[in-house]
Amino acid sequence: MKNRVIVLGAGGAGLVAALNAYENGAAVTIITKEYPTRSQTCMAQGGINAVLSKQKGDSIERHVEDTVKSSNALADEKKVRYMCEQAPKALEWLDGIGVPFSRTKESKIAQRKLGGAYAPRACYAEDYTGLKILHTLYDNCIAKDIEILTQRYLLDFITQADDNNKKSVCGVSVLNKKSGEVEIYEASSIIIATGGYSRIYHKYSTNSSSSTGDGIAAALRAGAKASGMEFIQFHPTALKNSSILISESARGAGGYLLNSKKERFTNELAPRDEVSKAIDDEIKKGEDIYLDIRHLGKEFIEKELPQEAKLAKLYENKDPLFELLPIKPAAHYTMGGIEVDDNLSTCIDGLFAVGECANHRVHGANRLGGNSLLELVVFGKKCGENAAKYASGIDKVKDLSKQKSLFEKELSKIKEFTCEVNFYEKYEEIGELFYRNVGIKREKKSMESVLEKVVRIKENLHKAGVSDKSKIYNTNLIEFLEFKNMLELGELILLSAISREESRGAHFRVDAPDTKEKFASHTVID
Repeated sequence: MKNRVIVLGAGGAGLVAALNAYENGAAVTIITKEYPTRSQTCMAQGGINAVLSKQKGDSIERHVEDTVKSSNALADEKKVRYMCEQAPKALEWLDGIGVPFSRTKESKIAQRKLGGAYAPRACYAEDYTGLKILHTLYDNCIAKDIEILTQRYLLDFITQADDNNKKSVCGVSVLNKKSGEVEIYEASSIIIATGGYSRIYHKYSTNSSSSTGDGIAAALRAGAKASGMEFIQFHPTALKNSSILISESARGAGGYLLNSKKERFTNELAPRDEVSKAIDDEIKKGEDIYLDIRHLGKEFIEKELPQEAKLAKLYENKDPLFELLPIKPAAHYTMGGIEVDDNLSTCIDGLFAVGECANHRVHGANRLGGNSLLELVVFGKKCGENAAKYASGIDKVKDLSKQKSLFEKELSKIKEFTCEVNFYEKYEEIGELFYRNVGIKREKKSMESVLEKVVRIKENLHKAGVSDKSKIYNTNLIEFLEFKNMLELGELILLSAISREESRGAHFRVDAPDTKEKFASHTVID
């Protein structure tokens, strides 16, 4: 279909991009492997940054400074400035489409302070900010009758080359989870908004089980580039036993971090990398670590932190009104991703990327809390506009009907693998290895050892495979494909982390503790 824009992913970035592509005249189809309201955006609890007033001396310039400082000099200041300058408009737009932000007594959007911020600038909706934004975006997509295809797993992009061997995207192959059928969709342009890859850390991640980097892996196979893959942010306060996130808003409100001796040991509102390292140091001394918000009081917790209280009771059997919450750092956000230019385009014509799957060069080595939701709104708008503009210039779309059998054959080959190896066990092993050796603190020899194991598992993947040979709702097959993607990205994470012989932001090398000027650029992977 002429002027068709396909959006892969229905989190905040994908829905914002879809709405803006629609508003710019494109026919839009959203394809997602989960239901939209289950997307990772719903776990962004703390808020979305924007300077809405000059209270306490805040300014857009200070927002820029905080973001660049947190990035450890690895963010592109021009792009950071664009994001921060667009932030007030982004909040006005969200407010206008119905996001139910918490309000002050004067009926203004309420704001709180998050770690690394000069002043309170995170706009919030209790501690459900991402969830409320996601649901509002979804409602708006439904109101505009934008087509949404759920339960489709991304397989690969379909490209074509011109006489000069310049690639352009013309379609995408997906696996319909419900029917087990391979489906091919033609498109004038495609937006990748499939999220990050921190689930490679398995049970040591705050993210959903869907954050497996599928879009990044598929883009790389198609010929796109990725960068900054070694930069993975660990959130300081995940519940100890479940890795469920306890928002930074709890510390922003005045929560304390305590060790076993009930001593405070760090500045709770320092940037996330600093707080995570401090907690890791205490744990290595044999200390248990706790978050204490008891002193904030029942009224405040029930009004401002209701989700945190529910999560603590549900997953840790602790009531934060009366008890300390046992916590640990866990993989939370991936700063690296698909390389995009100022127009959010990859090096493949017609293929765009936005959100956590893309590297917009605004987070650098460490993301500032409150900037992830801002990023997806600001760049989601721009991405949707540019994808629609590109699609309007495509006269015809290639017939891809013959492609289906090729992908079906690939899946059939996987079902013929021997299953000598249980890939679920290997996934758990990789998660443990990454958390211990490619986590908050890293060292060359241990990472090289992990790399050898990852490569060995990749080489022997044909000995794994799936025991379920059926078509309908074959989650065993989907999980194998996710594991395959995580192995591909895991190798790239390790190669990037080993080559960066310095410490910078979320990447801390115990064998190279200093920050070095020669590494003040992104690691780019072809």
